[in-house]
Amino acid sequence: MTDGPRQRGSAAPSTGEDGAADAGKAAGESSVALKKEIGLVSACGIIVGNIIGSGIFVSPKGVLENASSVGLALIVWIVTGVITAIGALCYAELGVTIPKSGGDYSYVKDIFGGLAGFLRLWIAVLVIYPTNQAVIALTFSNYVLQPLFPTCFPPESGLRLLAAICLLLLTWVNCASVRWATRVQDVFTAGKLLALILIIIMGFVQICKGEYYWLEPANAFEPFQDYDVGLIALAFLQGSFAYGGWNFLNYVTEELVDPYVNLPRAIFISIPLVTFVYVFANIAYVTAMSPQELLASNAVAVTFGEKLLGVMSWIMPISVALSTFGGVNGSLFTSSRLFFAGAREGHLPSLLAMIHVKRCTPIPALLFTCISTILMLCTSDMYTLINYVGFINYLFYGVTVAGQIVLRIKQPDMHRPIKISLVWPVIYLLFWAFLLIFSLYSEPVVCGIGLAIMLTGVPVYFLGVYWENKPQCFNTFVDKMTYLGQKFCVVVYPMEEEKKNEEPGDEIEMKEQSVPLSAGDEETPKSADC
Repeated sequence: MTDGPRQRGSAAPSTGEDGAADAGKAAGESSVALKKEIGLVSACGIIVGNIIGSGIFVSPKGVLENASSVGLALIVWIVTGVITAIGALCYAELGVTIPKSGGDYSYVKDIFGGLAGFLRLWIAVLVIYPTNQAVIALTFSNYVLQPLFPTCFPPESGLRLLAAICLLLLTWVNCASVRWATRVQDVFTAGKLLALILIIIMGFVQICKGEYYWLEPANAFEPFQDYDVGLIALAFLQGSFAYGGWNFLNYVTEELVDPYVNLPRAIFISIPLVTFVYVFANIAYVTAMSPQELLASNAVAVTFGEKLLGVMSWIMPISVALSTFGGVNGSLFTSSRLFFAGAREGHLPSLLAMIHVKRCTPIPALLFTCISTILMLCTSDMYTLINYVGFINYLFYGVTVAGQIVLRIKQPDMHRPIKISLVWPVIYLLFWAFLLIFSLYSEPVVCGIGLAIMLTGVPVYFLGVYWENKPQCFNTFVDKMTYLGQKFCVVVYPMEEEKKNEEPGDEIEMKEQSVPLSAGDEETPKSADC
């Protein structure tokens, strides 16, 4: 953690030593800033690629087993898609009103204050992103290695080793170039969409053959277990989790080409597309499998492929592997920007707010993300941790949308390139409150442990961020570690466009200060690119 305001500028402090001097020269010749290289297609790829992971291929049965019938399960998929679209609308307004990378962390911090924002960041750094990335990487390695072990499960050590290799490779790609990372995301998102389109087409072929028994209204709503309000609520909760990742584009707002146009456009294209794919993929599944067969399968798409694709059934496990590989890339790309934004605001070590002098990628934040995920691979408790903090992650969605209403009340005249009706955040919050209350009622211990994990960030905030007058020896140690990190990664603080808006109770602004220059150095002009 750091104390005091973040120091930024066009160059690192000149120290006369080769590493820092070279960095200073590189930055001095051309101001360093995050590149705006994410166009509309790549923006859609980030949203779609992060939402569609392995779940729709492997285990879409969470909704079905709680909905108790095929018809109600399809309604749940449609309704949760609509609610996700409403939440994304709210985030679109916030994203262009507070055009900062960091997504809901930045919005919560600016609207509700530093402590609330830090708790959002703390739970993301500590558990959410490392565990999610580790699980996706393990799913990838499982589907790659399974053909080599047809009669047994792949060895645990082999799974974790391949998952670590996947993480290291994709971290290198993300460190090397923003463009490379977005191209990888585009290609693998297209791959998973093609696989799902194949599933949907096969479903239509089945319907044309008359295989639609479970889609007829009389059979679709025939329950295979008694309807239960609690289970139906759980089905909606599972459906909401399946759309997780819809807010990830807001983490990279500053790297979007024309964010005021492309952020809302990407959201309006991607969420309906994912909803369509989810609904029709589930329709396709029930044309080839009964609800009982679907619930009994550990990999639904693979079972579907074995039934309908014959010798081409190998396409499905490869599709799952490709989907998860792209999912790891998308998560690394966006989560590193969250950590970058947190460091820039003084909530994480300042080294994480620096970018490479030539590549303009946040290398320290990417390395931090990769290392924390690999460490999570070494523990056997990551699935338990995900259960504990899933509730907290969903909690902050509602807090962020509530912040939109608070901002409207406190800053009614604030410039908003997009301004939606307040009816939409109210609808989202009603649905959110229903699921949140049900979660607390049905799993109070799990939710309580999640809240406790989050609240461990309170003393960290007051010691690491709020306490400004730290001992000089501590500050000296932090400065030396930061300097060594700068030399190792060849990074400096990026230039930022100065944006001054009023914040409720204070200001919503992006601060910019110059790094102290040595004698003889001149301050370089600001630029919006590398």
